[in-house]
Amino acid sequence: MHAVIPYVTAALLFGLGVYGVLRRRNAILVLMAVELMLNAVSLIFITADASLAKGAPGYSGAVFALFVIVLAAAEVGVGLAIVLQYYRMRHAVQLDEIQLDAETEGQAAR
Repeated sequence: MHAVIPYVTAALLFGLGVYGVLRRRNAILVLMAVELMLNAVSLIFITADASLAKGAPGYSGAVFALFVIVLAAAEVGVGLAIVLQYYRMRHAVQLDEIQLDAETEGQAAR
């Protein structure tokens, strides 16, 4: 099997993820776009390990892909927690409406 097909698929996934991060306003969809980019990187690691290290014993690509999967799981956990907390406070998940320097009601009363 040619290694071109997984590389092209990974490039398309990564491009779609970049487009999603840059164009989407919903925080959940941005997290999903980041997941697409991380999956593309995992696919590149596995393909490079399988195509470049022929005959050499080692699982370096698989180990890096496993690390990326763990990183993606942590990113989703922390990201969803932040989005859910923001939704409870503001009842919206639109990224362009978030004011990072604004004080919350509890902080303003102190």
